[in-house]
Amino acid sequence: MQARTAARELALILFSQFDREISQYKTKEFEDIILKSVRTLTNNATEDLKVAVGHLIEMKEFIDDYEANHQTNLERPLTVSNVPVPLPMTSDMSGRIDEMINVAEKAFVALEIAEMTTLEEKSNVKDFTLKIAEEYKTHNAEIDGYIKEYAIGWDFSRLVKMDKDILRIAIAELLYLQDTPHKVVIDEAIELAKKYSTEDSASFINGILAKIVELKKQLN
Repeated sequence: MQARTAARELALILFSQFDREISQYKTKEFEDIILKSVRTLTNNATEDLKVAVGHLIEMKEFIDDYEANHQTNLERPLTVSNVPVPLPMTSDMSGRIDEMINVAEKAFVALEIAEMTTLEEKSNVKDFTLKIAEEYKTHNAEIDGYIKEYAIGWDFSRLVKMDKDILRIAIAELLYLQDTPHKVVIDEAIELAKKYSTEDSASFINGILAKIVELKKQLN
């Protein structure tokens, strides 16, 4: 995972934990919330992996029981070991496998972000997260204003907070950090939406960020 990708994910968690007006926060408070966010990531990853292991144990027990009770082994003498038997892949088992893969992938990402944030040589993850937060703090009125203006047909107060936070992060980067290609910022915002929100959110966010890019061209 690239450092800035990790920083954007961490920024999204940071934004989700704000419990008062952004202008009231100090840099030290941002840093404290980032530390808490990393702890939250690792704790959630641990719990997710425990759930995945639990599913694996259940599947192993199912397979062992299926093998032991298969007609082939029931007809064998009790004194000999069971032999492997064909196992039909049911939709239920397939669904469980998909769930475990999804959980494992999210857990690995969470642990990677946590590692990159805490290692001294990777401190640019935390630094970039702080830059995003500081830029939004400085320009929050303008950024939220752009979201309100371009979210045509939507009541700003009723927008999903996750979607607003993804937009806030991306707009802060597009307009005020300006050292990452537009396409990269937009693509990663869309990926965050797909991962943490919905497909509809991804399309909605893509449309607004495209307008922000056009606005930036006009301002320049």
